[in-house]
Amino acid sequence: MLADRLEQIEERYTEIGKQMSNPEVATDIKKVTELAKEYSKLEKTVVKYREYKQLLSQLDGLKEMSKETDPEIKEMAEMELEEINNRIPILEEELELLLIPKDPNDEKNVIVEIRGAAGGDEANIFAGDLFRMYSKYAEHMEWKIEVLSAEPKEAGGYSQIEFMVSGDSVYSHMKYESGVHRVQRVPQTESSGRVHTSTATVVVLPEAEEIDFEIDMQDIRVDTYCSSGPGGQSVNTTKSAVRVTHIPTDTVAQCQDGKSQHENKASALKILRSRLYDKMLQEAQEKEAGERKSKIGTGDRSEKIRTYNYPQNRVTDHRINLTIQQLDRIIDGRLEAVIEALISEEQKRKLEKQ
Repeated sequence: MLADRLEQIEERYTEIGKQMSNPEVATDIKKVTELAKEYSKLEKTVVKYREYKQLLSQLDGLKEMSKETDPEIKEMAEMELEEINNRIPILEEELELLLIPKDPNDEKNVIVEIRGAAGGDEANIFAGDLFRMYSKYAEHMEWKIEVLSAEPKEAGGYSQIEFMVSGDSVYSHMKYESGVHRVQRVPQTESSGRVHTSTATVVVLPEAEEIDFEIDMQDIRVDTYCSSGPGGQSVNTTKSAVRVTHIPTDTVAQCQDGKSQHENKASALKILRSRLYDKMLQEAQEKEAGERKSKIGTGDRSEKIRTYNYPQNRVTDHRINLTIQQLDRIIDGRLEAVIEALISEEQKRKLEKQ
């Protein structure tokens, strides 16, 4: 029952509030942090539920007032009844959505990796276009972007670029972007004017903190080398670039864009930790087949998820059969229409499973 679950959430919310005001708990920083995090997650649901209960409690009184002989009181009661009767179903729908089990990673920052795939120079140029698209989207969402590693190409774009996106609930929006992105257009490198198809791959990893996944440094091999620019030429003579390898899983991460070897090592370990954490999540999802089916964009990384057709100014997301004739806006970072449609579809799937 919806009401039973909401009552339990409200009770837990009240209990946490009491624990946080307990002087003995207040001295335990780790405990207080955990409680504050849980309290914050429950707050929106509790506020909505309390509004819902308050409206229900007003109904009987207003129904009685609507039977009054005084026309002014009767009219006022009927107006308020109409407002409440319109508001209650909206609140019920919002509460149902709030009760959908949350992805524990939704609040996290992300590490995004884009690689040029099929199509040679054009694939790398497209990878650069995708990076610009996500940078613009991050700007609209008031998120911060930090490039961790990049391999620019002379023809333009990147063979590979990794960057962190930090801000409010980044993973809850960006997690749908993992997969193969396909572009159909006349390449800048093509003189005959024929439309070509090229692809780039995108992987979105939730940023793993030490509390999520602790790395044993005895399992890590660290290699240093000279950083390189477009075409592979060395851009400095000091070995500031760093490659880290997790020996048990042969998982590799590297970084060369920091100002020092120390900075590059820290960034490479951040990428490595997130890759290992993501691998652990993927393995857990394999065991939870039903949960995986309800998700969009966090499954098969080789799945073709979206096509960007320039001649028709069209973007198609193949997972939900969504077509929008606004490629120019979307490639300029206005991804909201696509992301919101994906979020709505996943919520619908989860509601059907409840």
